[in-house]
Amino acid sequence: MRLPVGNFRVLIPGVLLLVALLICGGIVYDLHNPKAPQASARPELPVVGTYDNLVKLLEKSQGQNVLYGLRSTMNKEAMEDSAAPQSVGATPAPSTDYSGTNVQVQGVDEADLVKTDGTYIYQVNRDRVCIIKAQPVDGMDLAATIRFDDAGFRPVDLYLDADNLIVIGTSDREVPNYNDNVLRKSIYPPILSFQSTRAIIYNINDKSRVTKVRELEMEGSYLSSRKIGSSFYLLTNKYLDYYYIQQKKDITPRWRDSIQGEEFVAEKLENIRYFPDCVSPNYLMVAALDLEKPTQPVHINTYLGSGEQVFASRQNLYVAVQKHDYVVRPLPEVGIAERERLAESNTTIYKFELLPGQIQYYGMGQVPGRILNQFSMDENDGYFRIATTSGDMWRDDQYTSANNVYILNQDLQICGRLENIAPGERIYSTRFMGDRAYMVTFKQIDPFFVLDLKDPLNPTILGKLKIPGYSDYLHPYDENHIIGFGKDTVETKGWNGQSQAFYQGMKIAIFDVTDVNNPIEMSKASIGDRGTDSELLRNHKALLFAAEKNLLAFPVKVMEAASTSNNKNLMPAYGSFSFQGFYVYSIDLVSGLQYRGRISHLTDQDYLKAGNAWYNSDKNIDRGLYIGDILYTLSPSLIKAHNLSDLTDIKTLTLPQ
Repeated sequence: MRLPVGNFRVLIPGVLLLVALLICGGIVYDLHNPKAPQASARPELPVVGTYDNLVKLLEKSQGQNVLYGLRSTMNKEAMEDSAAPQSVGATPAPSTDYSGTNVQVQGVDEADLVKTDGTYIYQVNRDRVCIIKAQPVDGMDLAATIRFDDAGFRPVDLYLDADNLIVIGTSDREVPNYNDNVLRKSIYPPILSFQSTRAIIYNINDKSRVTKVRELEMEGSYLSSRKIGSSFYLLTNKYLDYYYIQQKKDITPRWRDSIQGEEFVAEKLENIRYFPDCVSPNYLMVAALDLEKPTQPVHINTYLGSGEQVFASRQNLYVAVQKHDYVVRPLPEVGIAERERLAESNTTIYKFELLPGQIQYYGMGQVPGRILNQFSMDENDGYFRIATTSGDMWRDDQYTSANNVYILNQDLQICGRLENIAPGERIYSTRFMGDRAYMVTFKQIDPFFVLDLKDPLNPTILGKLKIPGYSDYLHPYDENHIIGFGKDTVETKGWNGQSQAFYQGMKIAIFDVTDVNNPIEMSKASIGDRGTDSELLRNHKALLFAAEKNLLAFPVKVMEAASTSNNKNLMPAYGSFSFQGFYVYSIDLVSGLQYRGRISHLTDQDYLKAGNAWYNSDKNIDRGLYIGDILYTLSPSLIKAHNLSDLTDIKTLTLPQ
């Protein structure tokens, strides 16, 4: 069929206009997935380059008053001496039946205190790593202990990768302050602190001869890490002290990779890039290794800027940082400008593409409000989703708190938004699951919201449930049921006669969202009284969950009150310490939560010594795992094996001090 020429005159401008709009908008559509917008060409971040530019960048972002002391000191030194010199579910287990670390996104491993390969258990234990032969259980024994030559090194996390064990830890060394080879005697700072993060890789194929393969050390504090397949990613923050800027030395972070030599290498300013809208006196370092290529040099990118929360999918890494807005108010009496923080704040997100053994900066975006933790972020079907709280709970004007969900395209431009949820409250937990999200806010009562994100351009609220208490962590059971872990609450009258909510003991609840418009709390359990606490409320990796085994367990410290007052106007009293250990529940969709028992490593004498206060001991259980039908509970002093069916003790291994 041939179209008349005149029709082409109509069609061609329209096609050209559509193409122009797509290009100008920075969007190209993937023919394999037309729903997901693809990012345009990746931008290059500007380079810091020189010392003078570094000072200008910090002065511009932090304000004159922040660098006032620095500037005056620098000018004084210049006059005296012109040459004077920072998705869901646990890791899928192999065919062997044993538990993995509870992670946010399937296939993206997260470091933890304990790992197992189904035969051995690897545990960060005080200032060492213990390797325990756990199977067969009758022969449970300590197979090896990894100790560290550096007395200042403190192991904090582990990864397993085939025959490799990765130990992540921190070092804090005191370095004497020399000037022209003479030890300075000035009061500030007489001793310089060198804080670093180290990843040590061991070959553990032969447990009798554990050998060190490689060390990666980066100056700065440990921010986060991930392992995807054989690729290992490590992130650190290095604060840039103004003292170092004054001295014009040690102003860039140092790192070393043992396969390239034992000496530290200082990053060069001409290799450091910066985030234009969020420059702070801090360096964010992101390192990547391919564990299958042990001789390949580490890939390190350094940025002037900071990171606070980290989320990773299998394809991308997101680093979020809170950014406050300020207004400058002149103060003539002191001759400088004062920066006043506004009520509003924003969250800036940096996106990096994850490649085998390396990372590449992708772009950045910004949303109103601040985030709670890594579960405030998610990636699905090419879109990035983020939940924030804006404003303050204590205000009753236009800046009172409100909660929001924003959906960003691959260029991190906002394309969908759902704002002003639960004014006057803040987010306590969020969980994204495919086309839905679940959000818990709280001030006096817990609204549990079910959000529909199927249309990324038009997110909506499907339903909500108001119940006493709140959830600090939400964990999926299946697509229509989610488990909440948090605290019970009770309402009382405050000193001003207004209602106030006070937290009580720990609360676990199963929410049924089969009817998304009318979610219900189908089952719940409570533990202890006011003061009861669990690491799970702050760290999801403390949870042991296996739906196929009907197993739910976690460490908890229980406080119990001697009596309960009937006066609802009195603030509830704190309980006294009564238990520390592992609580175990059966869980299914028919019977809900069923308490099975609890396990403690403390003896009767230990409990008698505890008194009313929290008993902090090397016998405090911090993790549990299963191998087959055996449940293992771990503390720094003991490892106990229990029959998973009835929790009876099978064997106890006492670890050396």
